[in-house]
Amino acid sequence: MDFKDSFKGKKITVMGLGLLGRGVGDAEYLAECGADLIITDLKSEKDLAKPFNRLKGFENIVWRLGEHKKEDFEDRDFILVGAGVPKDSPYLAHARQAGVPLHQSAALFAQLSNIPIIGVTGTRGKSTVTRMVHHVLSQATGEAIILGGNIRGVSNLQLLREVHEDALAVMELDSWQLQGFGWAGISPQIAVFTNFMEDHLDYYKGDMDAYFMDKANIFTHQEDTGVLVTTPEVFTLIKEKQLPVRGEVSLADTSVLPEDCLLAMPGEHNRLNAALAYQALKATSLSDELIFEGFASFGGVEGRLQYVKTVDHVRIYNDNNATTPAATVAALEALDLGNKNIILIAGGSDKGIDVSPLVDAIGEHCKKVLLTPGTGTDRLLAGLTNLSCERKVLPVEDLKQALEEARLAADNGDIILFSPAFASFEQYQNEYERNDMFMRLISAI
Repeated sequence: MDFKDSFKGKKITVMGLGLLGRGVGDAEYLAECGADLIITDLKSEKDLAKPFNRLKGFENIVWRLGEHKKEDFEDRDFILVGAGVPKDSPYLAHARQAGVPLHQSAALFAQLSNIPIIGVTGTRGKSTVTRMVHHVLSQATGEAIILGGNIRGVSNLQLLREVHEDALAVMELDSWQLQGFGWAGISPQIAVFTNFMEDHLDYYKGDMDAYFMDKANIFTHQEDTGVLVTTPEVFTLIKEKQLPVRGEVSLADTSVLPEDCLLAMPGEHNRLNAALAYQALKATSLSDELIFEGFASFGGVEGRLQYVKTVDHVRIYNDNNATTPAATVAALEALDLGNKNIILIAGGSDKGIDVSPLVDAIGEHCKKVLLTPGTGTDRLLAGLTNLSCERKVLPVEDLKQALEEARLAADNGDIILFSPAFASFEQYQNEYERNDMFMRLISAI
């Protein structure tokens, strides 16, 4: 199926190119389709060197870097808005006043492709559930199932090349991408809402209701034939907020899985992830036999409580994508079998989330804690004063030193767990860069 005519000759402003590969892929696709593009980003050409070099050969691109100009948001066919653009941006407000539509690439893919989509959101677990559903469907059907949304390096508009008459997509959708679904007034046919916890309070300025309402776009625009898979806790919030639920509701907890259901991933939270994936897969009419067979062969997702290797009888886990205290608490509870033998590497940029549950969990589960720099680290250190006095907590300069200290402290049978509990921005451009650094350090051992 060819979607080039949807963009050929259209005047489009791309706001926020980003550094993760998704935005540059979207812009490249639009340029190849013959759109008249303005790319505007507050970052400089130096900051955006890689995407700039990738796109600089297109004569139909005008660059506006280091600033935004209001005239770039008027007299355009639409604005393609990148993830993380502030909800109260005066430039988006100007576009609305000028009658210029706003789009986000994941929702635009859904609108144009018009194929069935299984969408997954939630504060935690959405990546694991998305990959699990995709893995099982791919294995069971033998077909190339489209994987998109919040996937590293994957442009949602480039995915339009993969669309065919019988195509099916599984999409991980964060709250920013779901803003776009709200603008479009659409929701995935099968919506999975894993959980709802404190996160992104820096972006939402402490307004948890605004955060929830963005997430809720995953189901609020479903038709009567839609299916919402969620937990009783999230469904209680939905009812409290009196949000519309038009389709079937399928509630999940770990009891929906038989006790002999084999999972390669540790932790009770991963059994709940599997239960949510199971209910979503049942909605596609897949048999239990095929679902459980797929679960047994699913090894997990990089950076999400990922077992990496064993070195000198010490197991090493990468939980880089644990960017909230609650996520790190879940990892500690999943790995500690009562031996209190975990050496935790954590630290990073503050999101304004309560750290006291993590302080308690560290005292309960950790043998030693290494903390990399950051505003979140400073708050955690203040709560760990008593543990610090016992020389259990050690601030370090970077991941390299953290891993060196962790290996020195580790005895046979111990676990080194990298689970930051905070965002990456103090020392890295994004969480993927932090993940890659940790994996390079481990591969060098």
